[in-house]
Amino acid sequence: MTKLYSSMATTRRPVTHGCEIETRADFSRIRYAQCWEDADVLLKALDIKPGDVCLSVASAGDNTLSLLSAHPAKVIAVDLNAQQIACLELKANAFKIFTYEEVLRFLGMTEGERATLYIRLRPHLSLSTRTFFDKHRVEVMRGIGHAGKFERYFEIFRNSALPFVHSPSTIEELLKSKSEDERKKFFDEKWNTPKWRTLFRMFFSKKLMGLLGRDPSFFRYVDVDVAEAILARTEHAITTLDPSTNPYLQWILKGKFETALPHYLRRENFEAIKKNIHRLELRVGTIESVLEEVSVDSIDKFNLSDIFEYMSVESYQQMLVSLMRAGKSGGRLVYWNMLAPRSRPERMAPVLKPLTTLATQLHREDKAFFYSKLVVEEIMC
Repeated sequence: MTKLYSSMATTRRPVTHGCEIETRADFSRIRYAQCWEDADVLLKALDIKPGDVCLSVASAGDNTLSLLSAHPAKVIAVDLNAQQIACLELKANAFKIFTYEEVLRFLGMTEGERATLYIRLRPHLSLSTRTFFDKHRVEVMRGIGHAGKFERYFEIFRNSALPFVHSPSTIEELLKSKSEDERKKFFDEKWNTPKWRTLFRMFFSKKLMGLLGRDPSFFRYVDVDVAEAILARTEHAITTLDPSTNPYLQWILKGKFETALPHYLRRENFEAIKKNIHRLELRVGTIESVLEEVSVDSIDKFNLSDIFEYMSVESYQQMLVSLMRAGKSGGRLVYWNMLAPRSRPERMAPVLKPLTTLATQLHREDKAFFYSKLVVEEIMC
């Protein structure tokens, strides 16, 4: 395994058994500059104990960094997209050398000068990561949290579409703290207009999301109406959950965190993450490539994001077998279904137990509201 502060070049090994999405999607850019999955939910689902070994899909790195706050022995972060690993390396080094306030400023969560911070950070980066961000300094200077394709998609929605439906004062009112009854009344009377529903169905359609947000190939195994499914979950986020405590909703509507931060950026978690940065390992490649190298019964907890969304049922089930081989008895798999249904097949019931009650409760709490289901499964063998 390659340690975080070793040369990233050594992590770029050829992958002999890649996942399906590897040959279909474009991995030449940062797709996600932020993690759009709720780390509070993830940490409750994983129940990491001090000394655990974790395998985590890197994505933008936010939730992988959050895992470090639970004091695991090791977190192996893997992503097929080398730019996502670069994004995580940048953030991890920011935690290593900056103060809490400097981290917020550098990542673009607060206003302020970032050029001097990048100059300080640059020598700590691997050659490949330094080269990548030297070529994308405009994005670094704006704040890397704005730099992903998905974040730009929300920026287009926020700046070019939403103003035709709701005024700034209506958006501000939505984000104010209210009781659940008050939230539902506001939603019914002021927010859920025909214009809102029409805009949402158009902007969050499979076609437009594939063009501007996610890669079109990510929807290969999706057979439901994408916009309608997300629209229903958005109503849950606006009415059942409290928008004033929801950083994901605030970023979509305002382009910044106003009254809430994601887990890894909260002050109370900063020192624990900083202290444990050395326990992070970075890998460019597939989950399969890591599973082929680790020992049997060596991983305690798996943060699998929504990677099964992009796999056929057959490929997903084959992956489960590999995960159980690497996982310890009592270990947990945590992953989200966005629109493609994936959960343990009945034939694996003797070796993989769904924690349905826990998953259902946590899904109700999930502030990153795009997903149709949270899956938590425990290895029994």
